[in-house]
Amino acid sequence: MEQAIHQELSYEGVEEIDRLFADLRKEFKGRADELIPMLQKVQRRLGYLPEQALLEISHLTGLSAAKVYGTATFYAQFRFQPVGKYIIKVCRGTACHVKGSDRLLETLEDYLQVVPGQMTSDGLFTIETVACFGSCALAPVMVINDSVYGSLNRSKALKLIDEVRDREEGNARSLDSLENKFLG
Repeated sequence: MEQAIHQELSYEGVEEIDRLFADLRKEFKGRADELIPMLQKVQRRLGYLPEQALLEISHLTGLSAAKVYGTATFYAQFRFQPVGKYIIKVCRGTACHVKGSDRLLETLEDYLQVVPGQMTSDGLFTIETVACFGSCALAPVMVINDSVYGSLNRSKALKLIDEVRDREEGNARSLDSLENKFLG
């Protein structure tokens, strides 16, 4: 089972996967009522629930794979595809729609070359839509991870995306220069 999980996930994550499932075996007794906390822990560590992880949880709990999968798909909190470091949620509620969230979403899709539910090729962004954030006075609203941005238009949204990218590239450059300083 662990070998199959390793094949699905990157080589760099093999040790992390081994630790994750060792932690699950230590922390949980394998009871059926522990299913959701197990799913949550795996998703917190991996960012999503790969098929092989669901099978391992099935094995640990003694529940059928269908029961584990059925439970995971029932709850909107669980993901089955990798997500970007930054999750962009665009509100589709009435107030946001009236103020142009559909155009905002279209702009983000074109700019990032993904549709809702997909991750950008650089692994930085995933776009999602939500029914309503409850921030109607700020419409249209977009949330990046836990930060809310309101009264957006296309150019403001793209500027936010560029700022995140620049910050990430700056961090990478900072790490490269630090590495060169010590290895150079």
